[in-house]
Amino acid sequence: MLARTFLSLVFAGSLSFASGQVFAVEETPQAIPGGKMVNAVQAKALFDKGAVFVDSRVAAEYAEKHIKGAISVVYKEIHKKVAKLDPKDSVDMSKLPADKSKALVFYCNGSPCWRGYKGADAAIKAGYKQVNWFRDGLPAWESKGFPTE
Repeated sequence: MLARTFLSLVFAGSLSFASGQVFAVEETPQAIPGGKMVNAVQAKALFDKGAVFVDSRVAAEYAEKHIKGAISVVYKEIHKKVAKLDPKDSVDMSKLPADKSKALVFYCNGSPCWRGYKGADAAIKAGYKQVNWFRDGLPAWESKGFPTE
């Protein structure tokens, strides 16, 4: 039975290996407690109002292309593409605005990328009041033809 389950996951292409453990890739949720999930159109409206966009992806992805004006605040996760938070996860909160009332929009590469969600969650826990999570991330932004650099 265990072998069949493992093979099912392998054939589905949904395994994530981290710290010697195997986790099934999980789609990100449809909401974020304490914050607001936004779609591409809502994210663009926030962009037009001057919200700070936070790219939680790795530096190489940010360097390749990102939402225009976004800051790079990499969420370093131990368990990739799963909901599991690890005490060894890290994010440099000092890169975020000192003003905790400033609107923030966290994003990554869309679901099942968890970095944007986990970064937004960390900001909420750090006391930021207007945390938005752009679940569909850069792929949805680009599909609308919104500005990137």
